[in-house]
Amino acid sequence: MLRTGADGRLTVGCRQGGNQAAAIDKSIAVGRHPRTQTYVYECNDGYGFVARIEGENAWLFLPNGTISLPHVRSGSGARYSDGSITFWSKGEAALLETDGNSRRNCRNNRRKAIWEDAKLNGIDFRAVGNEPGWHLEIRTGDKIVFVGDYGQSRYQFATPEPKVDQRSRTTTYEVQEAGHRAVIEIDGRSCGDTMSDETFEATVTVTLDGKKYRGCGRALH
Repeated sequence: MLRTGADGRLTVGCRQGGNQAAAIDKSIAVGRHPRTQTYVYECNDGYGFVARIEGENAWLFLPNGTISLPHVRSGSGARYSDGSITFWSKGEAALLETDGNSRRNCRNNRRKAIWEDAKLNGIDFRAVGNEPGWHLEIRTGDKIVFVGDYGQSRYQFATPEPKVDQRSRTTTYEVQEAGHRAVIEIDGRSCGDTMSDETFEATVTVTLDGKKYRGCGRALH
C-alpha cells in the first residue's frame, strides 16, 4: 500500500501468494537467523495466531497479546510451555492450550507465513511475481533484495531515497551495484495475483538489467 505522509510525500507504508511449494520455501525473508521460523496457524474454529520460533523460545502473537514460551521436553514434535500455556507443533500442524481452551486442529498457512516472516524481519515492502517466480523485499535505509527464477538468482542493492510522484501515485527506486542495474516502480493501483487470485494494494514493475518483471506488492509497516 502507498501512503501519503504528514509531509505530503507518497511512501511505502503495512501489512500473495507464491508459486509452487519449492518456490514458497525459498521465499522466506532475507537476513534472518537460520534457526528462526515463522508460522501463521489457522484453526478449525476460526481462531488464528502467529508463532515465531527463535532458538529455544517460541513467541506467540495471540489475539489478546504476545507471550514467550520456553522449549520443554517432548516425545515428538516441538513443545513450548510456561506451565499454564502450551504450544506444540509437528510439521505443519499445531496444538495450543490456553485459558482452559484446547485448539488441536491448527494448520500453518504457508503463503501467509512468508509475509509475516518478512514483516517480523523488518521488511518494509514486499512484492512477488510469476513465470518465473520472483520476489522483492525493500528495507528502508538498508537494502533491497531481488530474488528471481524461483530462488535461483539473487541481487542486492543499497536502498536509495525513492523518487515520489504524488500525481501518478508512483514510487520509484533506481539502483546500481556490482555491475547490475535495476529500476523498481511501485504504482498505487490494486493488483491481482494470477496464481493465488489474491488482491494487493500496489502494482510493481522491476526492470533488472533491461529485463522486466511484473507483479504485485504491499507494504508491511
